[in-house]
Amino acid sequence: MKIIINLIDEQEIAKRGIRSWPIWEKEVSEFDWFYDTREQCFFLEGEAIIKTNEGTFMVRKGDYVTFEKGLSCKWKILTPVKKHYKFS
Repeated sequence: MKIIINLIDEQEIAKRGIRSWPIWEKEVSEFDWFYDTREQCFFLEGEAIIKTNEGTFMVRKGDYVTFEKGLSCKWKILTPVKKHYKFS
């Protein structure tokens, strides 16, 4: 699986140091994206549909998402997105 969506609690957020990660924001839009490195992110606001060869995924506020290296996808941002992110 190239995209993994989980829910995590405040204890896990603190343990991973997520609140210190940079923030990315994006307005309502559609765009293609390729992950040349693994990204982990935590959605603070918004909703987006992400289409991949494996299926279509909805991500929203509170989701912890991992995008694996090599993933090609199409983002459709339905409401403005704000997320913490980390590349590894």
